[in-house]
Amino acid sequence: MQEDNFDNEMETEEEIFTLTDEDGKESDFKLIGRQDVDGQSYVALIPIDENGEEIDIEDDEDGGFVILKVVEEEDGEEGLVEIEDDEEFDKIADIFEDELFEDIDYDEDEEEEEEDDDDDEE
Repeated sequence: MQEDNFDNEMETEEEIFTLTDEDGKESDFKLIGRQDVDGQSYVALIPIDENGEEIDIEDDEDGGFVILKVVEEEDGEEGLVEIEDDEEFDKIADIFEDELFEDIDYDEDEEEEEEDDDDDEE
């Protein structure tokens, strides 16, 4: 996905974006977060099906969401592009993960797994 054009639709106060990939395939995404960092805007989107239900992508290491950079296109409209720089992506991904998953205590889950491993060894 080099650059995605999108149509922004308002549906019951949720922002839905239709993204078109480089192969011309359209997919709908729901906005789950927007951040402005160092004067640049970024969005976090989660894929949805034709009924507006979130698609569960358990195998996705990003938690099933997509992070894109907001850019101004030649016609003055907003467009979305992939974040090419790995360092920039990691920084923005960390910010979104902190915001979106602040209620989840990963350390607690790891401690429980370690306790279970210790019990198995005995």
